Amino acid sequence: MLTGLAARSRVFLSATALALCVAFQPAQAQDADAAHYGGTMKLLGVSSEGTLDPHINYTARYWQLYLYTHDGLMTFKKVAGPQSAEVVPDLAEDMPTLSSDGRSYTFKLRKGIKFSNGKDLTVDDVVASFQRIFKVRSPTSGSFYSGIVGADKCLAAAETCTLEGGVVGDAANNTVTINLVAPDAEFLYKLAVPHAAIMPADTVAKDAGNAPIPGTGAYMFESYDPNASLIMVRNPNFKEWSKEAQPKGYPDRIEYTFGGTEEAAVNAILNGQADWMYEPVPTDRLAELSVSNPDLLRVSPLNAWWYAPMNTNLAPFNDVRVRQALNYAVDRDALVSLFGGPALASPVCTILPPDMPGHDPHCDYTANPGTDWSAPDMDKAHALVEESGTKGQKVTVVSDDTATSRAVGTYLQTVLSDLGYDATVQSISGDIQFTYIQNTNNKVQISVTQWYQDYPAPSNFLNVLFGCDSFTPGSDSSVNMSGICDKSLDDRMKAAMALAATDPEAANKEWGKIDHDMMALAPAVPLFTPKDVDLNSKRLGNYQFSSQFHWLVGNSWVQ
Repeated sequence: MLTGLAARSRVFLSATALALCVAFQPAQAQDADAAHYGGTMKLLGVSSEGTLDPHINYTARYWQLYLYTHDGLMTFKKVAGPQSAEVVPDLAEDMPTLSSDGRSYTFKLRKGIKFSNGKDLTVDDVVASFQRIFKVRSPTSGSFYSGIVGADKCLAAAETCTLEGGVVGDAANNTVTINLVAPDAEFLYKLAVPHAAIMPADTVAKDAGNAPIPGTGAYMFESYDPNASLIMVRNPNFKEWSKEAQPKGYPDRIEYTFGGTEEAAVNAILNGQADWMYEPVPTDRLAELSVSNPDLLRVSPLNAWWYAPMNTNLAPFNDVRVRQALNYAVDRDALVSLFGGPALASPVCTILPPDMPGHDPHCDYTANPGTDWSAPDMDKAHALVEESGTKGQKVTVVSDDTATSRAVGTYLQTVLSDLGYDATVQSISGDIQFTYIQNTNNKVQISVTQWYQDYPAPSNFLNVLFGCDSFTPGSDSSVNMSGICDKSLDDRMKAAMALAATDPEAANKEWGKIDHDMMALAPAVPLFTPKDVDLNSKRLGNYQFSSQFHWLVGNSWVQ
């Protein structure tokens, strides 16, 4: 969310067009008066993206909405610009009290907050919600929340999870204390994402699927049909307690309609029948719009990457030489051009994006190894494939069915064929692709996917995507899609997270070294880092972009 998230594809925009878009973007409004409240905002998507359960769904599409339906103890500021990366109290009335050893956080809950079903928020709801994270096997239970006391037992036996001694409620004082096994400099970030949302204590302890779960946010989900629509309306029990944590929101109703095509969505937005589309604008239309309607396009930088995880437990990618060969063979400039050119993307050789703390520019998989990628080295790639003895094996590249993802998948198929493999592409619907490529039962050899930061820390890329705790065989929630588990690197990642609590500068340097050493094992092919492009209707105002969750839906109004 991707949010560290499964992110949407982006498409072509020339450098000239980008300049026009930036030049003609109106200044963001600082605030709005009461006249802007009300109306129905209409969103479009070619497909939905799975379960509506905030503890399980790990997609940018729905994390963007959970911000306004569910709250955690903490949250990221719902503002535009650099401040959107700051964590503020949400259901907690203030920043927590931290013990002297850095392992215990005590939160005092706000009074008078109700769930959308009318029930009062209590400490029992908080305790039960943290237990539920493990009971439903949330994708980040083994990474974000494994440091909570008792989490090891919950990960081993989810159904009986109690987090005894780890999350302790004190009803008399309206406080909750979370105890960690070791200091965690990122812990408040982890409490600020939707996987730590607080729900009623009696919420079903399994994937709720299409059934909306009551939340405390400004909005609630009224209905959800993955084949048709997702409807959000105002939470009748909501009263704004903090504008920067959970603002009232401007629209009275948000209608998210699924189905149709990207082309039809563009026309609907231009005709005033819709206000925004999730999927990328088709290439030809984007070039046209950059001239005819540049004021409707918004371009924003991202901490993200497109990458191709390779299954290290399946042939031929269980041979490190094959994984390295594909890294040498991929022409990243060609992929940048495919995505839209240098105005919208940059070639990348590392796991950590350039603006992420700890990023150490280096590229070993190139014709001229150094700090930057220069060109593919096909001689080296062919030599490694010959050494591996895997030439001729069948390989299937799995992409989603958006135009850009299909194009990247087809490109990878071509490269694999050039290396001597019997390569094909399997394109599947975006509403299931992200979970499909995670489940080892589907025997996915290589896939095309994207990752956006959940929060600005290097562990959110390295540990979450390639840590041992993120690999859960047979699960749809196994974001370590390469299935790599290198004990030495895993221990170093855990040590780096602990070091960040006392010496963040030294920790960042270590993350840079871990990035380099992980890429030596080549569990994935880094492709490029993208920018975000949004198309909005003329009646949509107060557009704001968060570095964490992209367009802030509820912060905008409709005329």
